[in-house]
Parts: sequence; C-alpha cells; structure tokens
Amino acid sequence: SRDIKSTVGSQVEVTTAAIILDAYKAFELLSNHPNIDKNKVFSSSNKSSLLVLEDVRSIAGKILLLEIFLSSWSSIFIISFNNNAQNSETITFKSANPFALSDIINDLENQKEQEVFGKLTLPLDSLNSEKKFPLIIGVAGSLGWRSHHHEYMEMYHENGFATFELNSFKSRDIKSTVGSQVEVTTAAIILDAYKAFEVLSNHPNIDKNKVSITGWSLGGAVALFSAWLPIKEAITSDLKFASHLAFYPPCFFDPENIDFTDSPIHILIGEIDDWTPAEPCNYFVDKISKTANIDLTIYPNSHHSFDSKEPVSYNENGYSFKNCLFKLNNEGD
Repeated sequence: SRDIKSTVGSQVEVTTAAIILDAYKAFELLSNHPNIDKNKVFSSSNKSSLLVLEDVRSIAGKILLLEIFLSSWSSIFIISFNNNAQNSETITFKSANPFALSDIINDLENQKEQEVFGKLTLPLDSLNSEKKFPLIIGVAGSLGWRSHHHEYMEMYHENGFATFELNSFKSRDIKSTVGSQVEVTTAAIILDAYKAFEVLSNHPNIDKNKVSITGWSLGGAVALFSAWLPIKEAITSDLKFASHLAFYPPCFFDPENIDFTDSPIHILIGEIDDWTPAEPCNYFVDKISKTANIDLTIYPNSHHSFDSKEPVSYNENGYSFKNCLFKLNNEGD
C-alpha cells in the first residue's frame, strides 16, 4: 500500500505503529462485512491461536501472516494475505436467445432478450490498483463447467491474466445440452460472449485490446466461430478478440464464406475423438488458412475431452459426427 518492498536494515519506512493502526482500521471495516463475525476476530488463547496459525500456514505455503499481540493475555489478531490473491465479482449483462447463426446475421434486433451472468476474476496487484489486465473469456462445453476447465482458469490467474467464466447455461437454468444441443445453441453463446466483451471492455482493470476467448467442445465452437466475420460484424464492429483457442470444437462445417478475423486461431483436438472428429478439422483449417491466421494441433491416441482427469467413458446420449460435413452458407444456415 505504501510502495515498500522491505524494511530490513532500517525499519523506518513502515513502522510497527503504522501497521497496528492499519490492522485496527482493517478490523473496523471488516467488522461490518456481512460474512464476518466481528466477535470472533480474536482468538481465546495462545494454544488455539497456534492451531489457527498452523491451519492457515498449511494452505500451499502461499499465506503470509501478520501477527500483532494486542493484550496482556497474548491473544493474536490474525490478518492473512494470499500471495496469489484474487478479486472476483459477478457481472450481469443483456444478451438474447438466437437459435441459429442466421438469427444473428439477419434478425438480431428481434431476438428475445436474455439476462446472462459470469464471474470476473482479477489477479490482485497491491501496488497498482489501476492496473489493466489481459482477459481470457472461458466457455464451457455441453456438460457445463467442469473441474479441468477451472484448472485452466486458475493457471491463467497464476500467469497474470484476468478471467471471465461465462455462465450461459446457468443463466438459462440449463445443466446440460448433451443429446440435444438445442436448449442453448452455439449462436446464443457467441452472442453472450460478445455482449460480455462489450461490458468488460469498459472495466477499469481490463485491457480491451488484450481480450481472448477459449472454450471446450461446444465452447470450442464458440471460440472458433466467434472469429467468423459474418457473425462478428453483425454483433460488433468495434471489438475483436485478440486470439481464439478452441479445444476439440466441431469442425465439421464447410463455410461458403471463409472470411475470419486476422486474430490467431488455434484448434486442439484428439486424434481418436469420435464426438467431434479430428479429420474435419484438417479440411476446415486447410480451407480457412487461405484467409485466416489459423493452426491445428492433433494429439495422437486422444479422445474427446482429452485434458480431463476423468477416465474415458461411453455416453449413450452423445452424438457422433463421424463422416459428417455440413454446408454453412453466407447467411449462417
């Protein structure tokens, strides 16, 4: 808070008196927090305090403790700071419910309005509260947000990225679209992603020129086709994703219009994926690469959701799109 890294060898830049005052001022503020019991900020004895300290110190070794002895019976007032601390908030915005891509291209203004929310998480920089972070918008697959998706988001946090967990399913009270894919469509989620982008571009801690999108399976389709210019230009001419990372997306489309943004697009897919097969991605990338900055990585002997920790399983409700290739015309049909 005072732009000081260390007081070793001097002890005058930030004194004990100053930190005691900080602690009390923090206590005053936190005592009014709805989730803090202000009567249980102090420990009752040295023994219980040490137990609390041991518990806190066990959290991945990433906790710094400030210990101030406040009274003659040696109670300890504990304030903890996480070196990888994060600041999260729910962002709500207006979107709509287009069914097909053509609904966006030809009839966006007449689509039924839909309120959508997501979770924005910022890495905390205690030395610069006005810092603007690069942002990654994440889009889950047909089963919604899963543990391996969250692991990616955490990895991004650790590397200094803000993240936005788009909740298109929960916003519509949908848990899964496996076996149907009609309750929440790719078109609707692409619109959600851009509407989130519009709102987040005005956030004081987001660098709107460094906003990327990533997604898995259904979310991979969103990450991929949000770069298709007929869709993007129908939604916004002001904003452009800096990059698009699509995990095992449905590539089995043959677009008549091959105009994509000039932002980098990368597809990651498993060689033996029988849900969204890899082979159509070869065709898709070969065709699109004539105008787009696109690349493809195929992982040998890998299934759909190859990055999940869950074992490979058979889902009888899932679709297999082997040997499928759907034409996609200029109108989005």
